[in-house]
Amino acid sequence: MASSSQLYDLLRWYADAGVDEAIGEEPANRYQEVHATFSSERRLAAPAEPAQPVPPRSTDATRMATPPDVGAPRQAAAAATLDSPEAALRSARGMAAESRTLDELADALRRFDGCALKHTATNLVFGDGNPDSAVMLIGEAPGAEEDREGVPFVGISGRLLDRMLAAIGLNRGSAYITNILYWRPPGNRKPTTTEAETCLPFVRRHIELVAPRVLVPVGGTAAAALLARKDGITKMRGTWFTYRNPDSRDGPDIPTMPIYHPAYLLRQPTLKRDAWRDLLEIKLKLGGNG
Repeated sequence: MASSSQLYDLLRWYADAGVDEAIGEEPANRYQEVHATFSSERRLAAPAEPAQPVPPRSTDATRMATPPDVGAPRQAAAAATLDSPEAALRSARGMAAESRTLDELADALRRFDGCALKHTATNLVFGDGNPDSAVMLIGEAPGAEEDREGVPFVGISGRLLDRMLAAIGLNRGSAYITNILYWRPPGNRKPTTTEAETCLPFVRRHIELVAPRVLVPVGGTAAAALLARKDGITKMRGTWFTYRNPDSRDGPDIPTMPIYHPAYLLRQPTLKRDAWRDLLEIKLKLGGNG
């Protein structure tokens, strides 16, 4: 019999995969049911000439007993979303450029239909913290808890990030946090290149509106997308780069320090020493007091 910890891990896995409803009290072996039905039909089958089928009459009762295709609208919306990556990118650039405030940018994302993740996520996860902060952290994508609450970095990784910020005198009142993707990928999978590129115009406009003095990509996916580099996070962390918005001619150069993602540090705790060094570099760049 499975232990309570194994059952808990299984339940968490189901929740992360999007399974949030029990259909019956006991699990059903569908294969066994089909096999039993097939065997019974073979035993009862007669060699006589089959009777001509009688067309069923359409009545209110039969219409009510037939469940509607509730998945059709969602599937149609998703299909429309995936019409053309190029069209989605053009739409994202236009909507992002028209946004003059963070509220307008968040509203544009709610109206944007160029990313299929919107149709599988529960909430838009826009940002959290102080938009007047001197430092802006950008992660990869929302996880299951972020998707439920609509706030970035609120799960176990988020709690570690909060402690990392606190170590250099920062918190969510003195920093601003968002992600490269604004909707959770199913099963917490890694974002695809197309998904990241589609959301980038919004992210770049997000950076413009916050106008931080220091930019901190959290994890390799965010660093690669923002800096247009193919190096892994182990090569990029600990090094200062310069971010400039390619969608804007007048955008300022922003000092940028990639750091390890908290989820990666949870799996590789020996790297926390390097992460601490990076945080001290960020604190120094901010003037020592955030």
